[in-house]
Amino acid sequence: MKKNAFCAVLLLLPLFAMQAGAAGIGTRYPSEKHVIVDKTTGVLLTFLTSAETSDAAMYQTHPRWTYDSKYIIFRSSERSGDGTSQAYAVSEETGVIIQLTEGAGVGTGSLNVSRLSNKFYYFRTGESGKILTELDMERLFADSEAGTMGRAADYERQIGELPAHYAESGGFTLDADETKAYVGVRLLDADPLPDEVTEPGWRIRQVRSGIIAIDIQTGEVSTVIETPFTMGHVQANPFKPGEILYCWETGGDAPQRMWITSADGSDNRPLYEEGPDDWVTHEVWIDADHVYFNMMGHLPRLRQKATGVMKINVRTGALQPLGQLEYGSGFWHCGGTSDLRWAASDNFEGEVYLIDCHTGERHLFTANHRMQPDHTHPSFSPDNSRMLIQSGYVSDGKKLDIVVVNIPFHLQSTTFEYRGEYPDRIRQLFQE
Repeated sequence: MKKNAFCAVLLLLPLFAMQAGAAGIGTRYPSEKHVIVDKTTGVLLTFLTSAETSDAAMYQTHPRWTYDSKYIIFRSSERSGDGTSQAYAVSEETGVIIQLTEGAGVGTGSLNVSRLSNKFYYFRTGESGKILTELDMERLFADSEAGTMGRAADYERQIGELPAHYAESGGFTLDADETKAYVGVRLLDADPLPDEVTEPGWRIRQVRSGIIAIDIQTGEVSTVIETPFTMGHVQANPFKPGEILYCWETGGDAPQRMWITSADGSDNRPLYEEGPDDWVTHEVWIDADHVYFNMMGHLPRLRQKATGVMKINVRTGALQPLGQLEYGSGFWHCGGTSDLRWAASDNFEGEVYLIDCHTGERHLFTANHRMQPDHTHPSFSPDNSRMLIQSGYVSDGKKLDIVVVNIPFHLQSTTFEYRGEYPDRIRQLFQE
């Protein structure tokens, strides 16, 4: 058999497995890893999936790498063979893909990877309701490699149940010390808000909402806050325990998008107080004291003031514009390195830019990613050396792939925050 024909067979093996029946937890899929050169910028794009199935990255507000930085977590509804959406881990080194969940009811729309251990959290819907579940990936990876997989229940721990009068709204997040999960909820038994609360252009109906806390060890549920609007984008400060960022979710231009609160519900306040010509969206924690967000500039009236990627100090309220494009609709989603050196943002043209936060200089990093069926949602690895995006580059926008792009060495930060485990020679280098 010729080499390229053999490779094609390998890429199709997951599809043959689907036809044979539903794949289960611990199933190993052969590597689909391949590298291409970005025809616009010349950077190397490491594709960890093959465009045979549509594979979506987790949202850029949450960790995407496992604690040991060896695997990237993603979701797909086209790999399991039964039409259900499941979570998967792909090895950056080998390209091998491992299935992490199985069966119906896995809440892949909001997945949380531990920063302190190789554990993974999600909601699973059962007969009695939604159960917050912990997965021991350390055991799962070892048993999957050894071919000694047990039942799903052998790797899962049921933490606690979402009370029946709540529905998820805005996802959930882990506190920095991982003693609690904070869950965005809407109240199912509350009276609907009057129609006049919803303004033209809002796609999401407004309902009374809030944030609850679930104790990771005991499953005990407590209330953090309640809000008179629909909850969205709940994200705990990943560097400082007991602080939560969230948004007023409208599907359009909220009167006051970003909010912040302490875990006990105190000091609940707007993070950036918006004016009538501000359109704020896509906020994300960068370090313990700073949040990046996008001030939209896609309408002429919005360009009468500074727009684009913004940095705000959550302690002082100090605001710093980081950069905007002069063409198209401007920047959309954003992320940044934890040392505050680089920001990244995508646009509707399928491009991803690096922005030097010290000088304001913009670098077109990678392009042609076809913002259908979704945006690239750029984020950085824990060591700030790599960017992760989802891309329609190869499929011409028909399916998404998981893609890693190395930051050129001369653009990488001179500082390094050690997390996870690395080979001894690498660890020693960073400690010197």
